[in-house]
Amino acid sequence: MDMSDINELYNYQNANKIFSDNRGWFQIDGVNAPKYEGNGKTSVLKKEFGKAKLSNVPRNKHVLAVTYGVERHKPEVIKSTNAMHRKLLAYEVADASSAAPTYFPTKELEISDMEQAFWLIDGGVTANNPTMCAIAEAIKAWPTNPMNELRVLSIGTGYRTRKINGPASEKWGALEWFTKGHILDLLTDERVVAYQAHTIITPGNYIRVNAEMRKQPGLAKPPDDAIDDISKSNINKLKQMGDFLFEQYGQATVDLLMDSYVGPSLDIIDTDTGMPKIR
Repeated sequence: MDMSDINELYNYQNANKIFSDNRGWFQIDGVNAPKYEGNGKTSVLKKEFGKAKLSNVPRNKHVLAVTYGVERHKPEVIKSTNAMHRKLLAYEVADASSAAPTYFPTKELEISDMEQAFWLIDGGVTANNPTMCAIAEAIKAWPTNPMNELRVLSIGTGYRTRKINGPASEKWGALEWFTKGHILDLLTDERVVAYQAHTIITPGNYIRVNAEMRKQPGLAKPPDDAIDDISKSNINKLKQMGDFLFEQYGQATVDLLMDSYVGPSLDIIDTDTGMPKIR
């Protein structure tokens, strides 16, 4: 798939298939059952990835996906460097690593030679920003390469900024934290990973592409930050945000990938200036 094909995947029709309502009896959205039934997401991924396996990753290139095994209470990092994982179908790995709790059902996947199924959810519950996983894997895959030669490009999908009522939260129980406090967002905050990456990567070798999803210079009409706002207008706003990010980071990221970037490490967009923060 080239970039135009990937861009075309982000459309209203696919979004409607992916976010297909779970219409069970007495089902309360995301509270006593997954909000979406999951089969639509699986079908879209299967159609696009087909029969591709992790073993199809080109030589000297690696991919990884972070999931979480609910029965074993631990992250399961699925990667092309693991011989047991190379037989896995790419669409099944993508399906498991995007099974966000409360939104989509847990996915079953056999990821070892023991023919034992793993029940997996979105790895974002432990690594919403998997940059450190990628850094660790790169060090392991190329152990003789010095750290100062490691280049890291980390691309976010927008930082949620909706307000939580502090005084009201004093009296919240489990249901209120779930419905009003956006507890999953709090538990999966990505910014500590950005701090860690900036700290250990050589200055000028790290770029974090991301922005808060609110009005700022260059982004007059920000998208709604709800994960499942799939209205045509919001999808267009999300694409416009992508254009905004490319305007701010595009040339620097290309230069970083081509090993010709000369400049400071870059972080999330500063909402006062509409430009990347310099680290």
